Amino acid sequence: MIDILDDVVVDEELTDGARNAINTCLRLKPFEKVTLITDDASRDIAASIHREVMKVGSTCTIYVLERFAPRPHTEMPQEILDDLATSQVSVYAVVGQFGELKTRMEMTSVITKHRIRHAHMINITKEIMKDGMRADFNEVDRTSSTVRDIAGGAKTIRATSSGGTDIIAEFSPQLKWIKTSGIINTEKWGNLPGGEVFTSPQHVNGTYIVDGVVGDYLCAKYGDLKSSPLTIHIKDSRISEIHSSNKKLEEEFWSYTHTDENSDRVGEFAIGTNTKLTHVIGNILQDEKIPGVHIAFGHPYAEHTGAQWKSSTHIDVVGTDFTIVVDDRTIMERGRFTL
Repeated sequence: MIDILDDVVVDEELTDGARNAINTCLRLKPFEKVTLITDDASRDIAASIHREVMKVGSTCTIYVLERFAPRPHTEMPQEILDDLATSQVSVYAVVGQFGELKTRMEMTSVITKHRIRHAHMINITKEIMKDGMRADFNEVDRTSSTVRDIAGGAKTIRATSSGGTDIIAEFSPQLKWIKTSGIINTEKWGNLPGGEVFTSPQHVNGTYIVDGVVGDYLCAKYGDLKSSPLTIHIKDSRISEIHSSNKKLEEEFWSYTHTDENSDRVGEFAIGTNTKLTHVIGNILQDEKIPGVHIAFGHPYAEHTGAQWKSSTHIDVVGTDFTIVVDDRTIMERGRFTL
């Protein structure tokens, strides 16, 4: 199926990011097999990644989602899942569509089961390939390790922002902190560009101001929320009320976070660690890695954190300009680490 990309002329400005993904982040070896999943919108990026795979000398199977059925898909094609199960490395470079979260969960279930080193590049763009994907991920990894070591022993973390966020999160020593710095291993698949540490919090209370972006398909729809922030009030880890001058966003976000009994529950508490990133671009894939605190409602990545509950949904929210206090230690002031 390699001929699927034969007609694509690789944009040389994507090369640095693609090389970083294959050689630095995934550390691909010649004897390994790769599954590359893409779509029509991302074929140029997939072609740049495929070229780097070929330079390494690895075997690569390529799948373009539209070749199976019209999108959005309700299930991940079985042929792809079967091929994934035989690979050591995989890449998902796709523009997400409404209702496809289930397909990605099916995919990551296979990835987790078979301990595949997986680069998750949902909603990847040329801008991100030329920006966040050019980060020094070895340096991001060092920062992430330090933050994980500090946060991993925390009882409480307080996050405040100039925009008005003020939340206090409490943590259980039974729940694991995960590092996804961009250096991907078999322990946990990772988003690219990387740069965060996260866990599932035991309790969260307070107010979170989303003056960055919201996740999933709503991100592409609403982009940067600086001019119309979303205010989320959280009580006992659940959304109690939300407000925004953008009533359509308010309505859609409320509906999304009330899909099932745990869709409104804080499932993820994360600290962004990619210090190359300095401003919101309106894309959750990159924006959640900006130094600061982002949280997500729904699925708590139980298979990695050890949380004892689940949800069929997961949506991140990103704010800006954070100060972070871990127990009594300030590790960030106004968006800059003080490690």
